[in-house]
Amino acid sequence: MSLPDKMTVIAMTAPGDPDVLKPQTRDVPKPADTQILVRVHAAGVNRPDVMQRQGKYPPPPGAPDYPGLEIAGEVASVGAKASRWKTGDKVCALVAGGGYAEYALVDETNALPVPKGFSFTEAAALPETFFTVWHNVFERGRLKSGETMLIHGGTSGIGTTAIMLAKAFGAKAIATAGSKEKTDACLKLGADFAIDYKTQDFVALTKEQSGKGADLIIDMVGGDYVDRNLDAAAVEGRIVQIATQKGFKVEMNLVKIMQKRLTFTGSTLRPRPVSDKAAIADALRAKVWPLLDQGKIKPVIDSTFPLAEANKAHARMESSNHVGKIVLTVGE
Repeated sequence: MSLPDKMTVIAMTAPGDPDVLKPQTRDVPKPADTQILVRVHAAGVNRPDVMQRQGKYPPPPGAPDYPGLEIAGEVASVGAKASRWKTGDKVCALVAGGGYAEYALVDETNALPVPKGFSFTEAAALPETFFTVWHNVFERGRLKSGETMLIHGGTSGIGTTAIMLAKAFGAKAIATAGSKEKTDACLKLGADFAIDYKTQDFVALTKEQSGKGADLIIDMVGGDYVDRNLDAAAVEGRIVQIATQKGFKVEMNLVKIMQKRLTFTGSTLRPRPVSDKAAIADALRAKVWPLLDQGKIKPVIDSTFPLAEANKAHARMESSNHVGKIVLTVGE
């Protein structure tokens, strides 16, 4: 099919509130050797997009200057040395930026097939959260069947995915959230227990529910949660830091780590090399994509907005009222 020369993207006129997101016209990019060009039908909205819009999270070198970390759509063209995909294939992909657009580039190794029976909207809700959860829960966090995981932010895109995958692989899931409506949503998703962090003590309740503390804690909060996580962890427990919404400079009692023989680690995803993301993609295809193809797990979609209303999608995310993923639709 013939490709247009120009496309619409959603870019930032300046750092600021959601209304700085405006449609702009840009050139349709051309794929390098191992890249594919995807005609975007849907793009996921994530917290790092909000941070980029606020001027707090610049794109890595070589990435587009407009936001968007995950997409789903059809392969429109392929690079000279790309062999995994052909024109017309339906894919979802993790991109380093530039997902809020009608077309986006991605290395062929960072794309995965749209699971059987999935809409583009559902597929666009997968890459960022599933790459993040798989790497941090199962690779860094080494979660095993029969263990207990404490998931902070249980109704976020990351949280809902972590609950579903923990249960799919035989672990017990305890989730925190900020209201009864949200804790009920966690339980509906399969969490074994849900804690309202505004009215309940997650340390005491995690110990009570598990009998020993959490074997694994996934935390996107930071701040004063860091030292409390040390208290909530079991002996030989693992704590994985994936974001710092309440602050990245903290005080913590190192003796607790020593006494419990804890492992404290963390990671980021966006700046990682293409090869790192390719390895995660391969693991997902082998271990998780069969569950998606069989309909055993599906992403939770909170809401959708047309691409031109990305500002409203960001406002929805910043309200923290969402349960699951917010997705932009691009001509679907």
